[in-house]
Amino acid sequence: MPIRAKTKILLFKIEDTYGTDPAPLAVNGVLASSIELSPMEGEDIDRDLELPHLGNTGTIPTGLHARMTFKVELAGSGEAGTAPAWGPLLRACAVAETIVDDTSVSYAPRTDGHESATIYFQMEGTRYVLRGARGTCKIELSVQTIPYLTFTFTGLFTEPAEENRIEPDLSSFQKPLAFEDRNSPTFTLDAIDMVARSCALDLGNQVETRFLINSESVLIPDRAETLEVTVEALPLNIFDPYARALAQDDVALVLTHGKTAGNIATLSVPKAQMQRPQGLEMPQNLLEWPLRLSPLPVARDDQWTLTLT
Repeated sequence: MPIRAKTKILLFKIEDTYGTDPAPLAVNGVLASSIELSPMEGEDIDRDLELPHLGNTGTIPTGLHARMTFKVELAGSGEAGTAPAWGPLLRACAVAETIVDDTSVSYAPRTDGHESATIYFQMEGTRYVLRGARGTCKIELSVQTIPYLTFTFTGLFTEPAEENRIEPDLSSFQKPLAFEDRNSPTFTLDAIDMVARSCALDLGNQVETRFLINSESVLIPDRAETLEVTVEALPLNIFDPYARALAQDDVALVLTHGKTAGNIATLSVPKAQMQRPQGLEMPQNLLEWPLRLSPLPVARDDQWTLTLT
């Protein structure tokens, strides 16, 4: 009997001990889209034997791990000061979560104390398990579409098996709002109200597998965030991206999406170096700038914050 691809179950739980399966339950369900799994990544070492005849001599699989990508809709929990259902996903991307009761939940990069997670992915009865998973994320907002958090996770390989299905509880995931003017009241660059088409912040985590004797792990040894926005062009006496790039100027970005308490998300990048503008875009015969910026720390681990209020 064929396995139906529309029977996907995704569970995600932060680990107490690295690489130790915390046994995700229904409450750890993830409402996701565009799920892709590479269940057995690694290398095949050729034995390269010398034989008295032509032909292959066999290979040995090594460095086995799994990689998974998926999207989650960017929406709050519906209650100010309550973490969103996707909070654990960001935490496993070298991101710190700070909760102020009844007020806010904020996320920011962290250098130390990276958390890890176990992921269960199941279709019909076949379950794939990624232990010790860490990853990276891209926050993507584009007009007249759903805002997304796009995740890529790498985890330790576990041999797939047939298991009983856990029906996930997805009730904590809230419906998103489209990224459009009536739902997104603030977009400023260098404190200037810009007419924006899109904004994407890539966390840029360097995710590495490290397989040694007595230690197999997935680590995040470095990161390099990138910020890309597309805005309507302005007269250069108001905002000149070319002069800003030449002068290596820093600018700040603030984007607010959402209207009601518990579902307002504010992305703040307080210091981003303007990069060289590359090309011009002219949708509807109107000039737009695709701009690239490099977020920089003001102090430590403050290149960006995503705050839910």
